[in-house]
Amino acid sequence: MSLDLGIIGLPNVGKSTLFNGLAGTSVPCSNYAFCTVDANVGVVPVPDERLVRLGGLLEPEKLTSTTIRFVDIAGLVRGASHGEGLGNKFLANIRDVDAVVEVVRCFEDPSVGHVEGPIDPERDIGIIETELLLADLATVDRNLEKKRKDLSRGDKEAEPAVTALERAREALDAGTPIRRLEFSETEKRELAEYCFLTAKDVLFVANISETDVGDGEKQWVERIAAATGEPPWKVLPLAASLESELVGLAADERADFLTGLGLEEPGLMRLVRTGYRLLGLVTFFTIKGTEVRAWTVREGTSVVTAAGTIHSDMEKGFIKAEVVSFDDLVDGGSMHGAREKGHVRTEGRDNVVVDGDVILVHFH
Repeated sequence: MSLDLGIIGLPNVGKSTLFNGLAGTSVPCSNYAFCTVDANVGVVPVPDERLVRLGGLLEPEKLTSTTIRFVDIAGLVRGASHGEGLGNKFLANIRDVDAVVEVVRCFEDPSVGHVEGPIDPERDIGIIETELLLADLATVDRNLEKKRKDLSRGDKEAEPAVTALERAREALDAGTPIRRLEFSETEKRELAEYCFLTAKDVLFVANISETDVGDGEKQWVERIAAATGEPPWKVLPLAASLESELVGLAADERADFLTGLGLEEPGLMRLVRTGYRLLGLVTFFTIKGTEVRAWTVREGTSVVTAAGTIHSDMEKGFIKAEVVSFDDLVDGGSMHGAREKGHVRTEGRDNVVVDGDVILVHFH
């Protein structure tokens, strides 16, 4: 699976600048609202030092990373749920992503105007949450009315949907995002088809000034965490302008640039790591012929389901899997060496994939 992250925020908060820095693209970034009209998409290889080390160890002809898909979505404004700005177009684009990266402007720049006036992260966060809540309320009301009618006509299968939608409506009406509710498995299935916006996991990016990189980051993390009620690890301080500059540098220049700023790695790596934690994702590796490849699955995925992400035939004809951890493979020096040391184990279809597993699937 590829991780899809939708980048959202008010106009002129730095969404497209961040997108360019993360995806290595050059979409327009201008000082006016709705510079981004259609969603821009960038597919980026996920940096993983383990894949690089496997390449050095096994010397395959090809190394293939797992990918992350960034979607730069047009700016949202107050009243979007009622059609203001790009309205429904904005909201429709959010429905298709796995999680949301909400960019919050935390920098002053007289040359870049803000649609709401002075810089105020708490206000901006409140505007976006309100619009998403209102959009979900409209979705609930529209579908709840239909399901209630079905139930009144004697359709008993509509009852679970009515119960789940009523719970969702009560929460939304109280200003509570759907992601903060605990639902039964039945309720989750009933609500899944509606792709509620507030059901999406959210990672907040504090778009800070270059002068705040390092010592000035903590204040923005604490401020946004307090405003959202989310833990600090879900708030990532980045200077989008710097990330955009990094894209055009050679590898050695990039390393020097980061060192000069006191940073150990680009924002992309921090964002990917946090996104994986947010969605509960793990990476496993396969060795096939001359290719070593990384794959992404959710935590708790069985090895037979993971085989299906490689190819559906592998899942259908699954016999067994040979599994070795990344560290044990490195210790063995090769698959042959790992087998000789007893590191490679044979697993059945219900074995759960662990982050860093190297898996060889046997199938009919």
